[in-house]
Amino acid sequence: MQVFILIKILIFTAKKDQEAPDDKKATTKKKVKELKVLDSKSAQNLSIFLGSFRLPYKEIKNVILEVNESVLTESMLQNLVKQLPEDSQLSVLGELKDEYDDLAEPEQFGVVISTVSKLRPRLNSILFKLQFEEQVNNVKPDIVSVTAACEELHNSSNFSKLLELILLVGNYMNSGSRNGAAFGFSISYLCKLRDTKSSDQKMTLLHFLAEICMEQYPEVMRFIDELIHVEKASRVSAETLQKNLEQMSKQITGLEKELEAFPPPSDDKDKFVEKMTSFAKMAREQYDKLALMHTNMEKQYEDLGTYFVFDPKKISIEEFFGDLNNFRTMFQQAVKENQKRKEAEEKLRRAKLAKEKAEKEKEEKKKNSQMIGIGAEGDETGIMDGLMEALQSGAAFRRKRPPRQMVRKAGNSVTSVLAKELLQDDQPSVPSKKEKKEEKKRVDVAQESLDDLLEDIPARSS
Repeated sequence: MQVFILIKILIFTAKKDQEAPDDKKATTKKKVKELKVLDSKSAQNLSIFLGSFRLPYKEIKNVILEVNESVLTESMLQNLVKQLPEDSQLSVLGELKDEYDDLAEPEQFGVVISTVSKLRPRLNSILFKLQFEEQVNNVKPDIVSVTAACEELHNSSNFSKLLELILLVGNYMNSGSRNGAAFGFSISYLCKLRDTKSSDQKMTLLHFLAEICMEQYPEVMRFIDELIHVEKASRVSAETLQKNLEQMSKQITGLEKELEAFPPPSDDKDKFVEKMTSFAKMAREQYDKLALMHTNMEKQYEDLGTYFVFDPKKISIEEFFGDLNNFRTMFQQAVKENQKRKEAEEKLRRAKLAKEKAEKEKEEKKKNSQMIGIGAEGDETGIMDGLMEALQSGAAFRRKRPPRQMVRKAGNSVTSVLAKELLQDDQPSVPSKKEKKEEKKRVDVAQESLDDLLEDIPARSS
């Protein structure tokens, strides 16, 4: 019985221990604080931002007062300005500093940050400071590119020579028409040179001009390398450039006015006026230089309009340099295509010559083989026929006998020469007694030479 009671006590104790944590959680559960000023959506967005920042609220305040750029970033300030409560809400939250512990976290942050004077203008000014270098880098290269492109065009004698050639060719093609004696043409016409094609559709007027320049005016080809800033200038929008400069000027002027009316610092850590004053001076100097460069750029473009006879107010920088850049690219492409076409033609010509040479060599080889066969078969027969003819005609008796050693040594070649000589008949004449006697001797010598030849021929034939 006592054992049974003990078991029941242990079971009851274990059950009580299992229920204890839930009771503890219920008693220690954090109470959700109700919002008093901010709406739920604004408070939630601000809480998310503060959670990503991970700094105590007072530390965030000090970073802003000190204009600490090692902590402050452009994205952080943009989000803070976006999520920051309205000025009226911050004013109400500032009056609730005695109820700080009872406020929700977003509203607690509002209480701390509300003590910073002119918070929103201060944040916008710091953001402008962080963005200023990027703004300069967006404006300055465009001004430099357009200015350099204008100077390059004005100073390029090779490009001017190319325009002269285009005008000359155009007047020649249009001779007899109302456009045959033109004094000039629009720059936009350059891109239309590719539209005029030859009768076989294989070449365009642009390809023809490129070929003429390469063969007869190679110095003109250098205009491509002389207009190196045209491509960058073609991407510049004069309207956007003007707006960026105006926006920069407006921000600098606003910062200067803000600093003039800024109240004295109430906190030792407030370095806003000190740091931003030096920045405003530097920003003004940078802007004045950019404004002067921009004015010079516009003047250069106006002069270019006078030089090429077009209205700068009607044709924008982007449009003018866009046409030039397209023409420059198309001209380079035409040069490459001409080179490929010539290489293909040269390859075809070499292949044709090689084929003709091979056919000619084949014919010659065939002809030579036929000649060799005929000569080999009729060699000995021709020699014998020649000798017999010489003997019958008596021509053999009117030639001096060559030495026997020469006849035996020379072989067929000497025999052939001898036969040829024997076939050459002399003019007949009446011989004297002395000549008859000498002729009898020659007959004997010829007979002896013939005997020697007849002895040698069978040996060579075998």
